[in-house]
Amino acid sequence: MEILSVYDEAFRPYGRVVEGYPVAGILEALSKTPVTAGVVYVAKDESLHAAADAEKVGEGLFGGMPFQLGWCNGHNTRLNCLEFHRDSEFNLGCEDFILLLGKQGDIVDGKLDTATVKAFKVPAGVMVEVYATTLHYAPCHADADKGFHVLVALPLGTNTDYRPEGGANPMDAMLWARNKWLLAHAESAEARDGAVVALVGENIDIG
Repeated sequence: MEILSVYDEAFRPYGRVVEGYPVAGILEALSKTPVTAGVVYVAKDESLHAAADAEKVGEGLFGGMPFQLGWCNGHNTRLNCLEFHRDSEFNLGCEDFILLLGKQGDIVDGKLDTATVKAFKVPAGVMVEVYATTLHYAPCHADADKGFHVLVALPLGTNTDYRPEGGANPMDAMLWARNKWLLAHAESAEARDGAVVALVGENIDIG
């Protein structure tokens, strides 16, 4: 699979590089969060909120709306799932990392062909915005020896416990947590836990 840069023109429909914010304090705090053999996600980490300039950065990113600074760390090479929110997500890594991205507009009859997914490398220390219309999930590592520490900045409450039953629209069945719609591949642990199998084709493995 070709891995493109977030500075490539091909990234423009999916997101943008965010410049100008003082992120050294956030990166320092992020570097102290744990990296495991698998993938661990924490929706909100007070150590990130306490980092130098973190509140100023968050207010700028979300225009004064309540926000949460969390992280997704570990080692990963597989797609497994894609998700979307009703708003943008911002990512920033201590190491280079890779995002596997799709488009909501490519969902047809509740399914997405994984052949439409593209891979983009984000350099260490570079913040990116992933648009609300972009499907994404756990990052992949660019270096297996290092793994990844990735900031996940979202509106407050996103990805917290919320899974109502029923719904008037077929997409409602994909609501996996608060402000989190999930499309799972049949090979994923999430599918075994009951997530809607909506990714068809290869479960991409960049390894």
